[in-house]
Amino acid sequence: MATSAAPIFFDDVRIYLNAAVWLVSMAVQAVALIHCLTQRGAGFQALGTLPKGAWAAIIGVCLALTVITMGGLLIITMIGVAAALIYMLDVRPGLKDLSDGKGFW
Repeated sequence: MATSAAPIFFDDVRIYLNAAVWLVSMAVQAVALIHCLTQRGAGFQALGTLPKGAWAAIIGVCLALTVITMGGLLIITMIGVAAALIYMLDVRPGLKDLSDGKGFW
């Protein structure tokens, strides 16, 4: 009896874990995209990084593909999360330093 319940339990756990990863990846990408869209383009040039449009396109396309495929294309989801994290951990602090730390972002 216990051996037949194991595959059912495994499928339930896999479904919940996939849903959790999908939701977290969408949240990370959405926050990065919203932050990118609310910043001025001149700040990106001052940092010497990709232009605002390039960051918005990369994160936006990956977010759209993550939503459309519901996380099915895992490589696109992971590329989107990586791009969003690079933006949030590298570009965002630089933009904040340029504005003297003003703003809630």
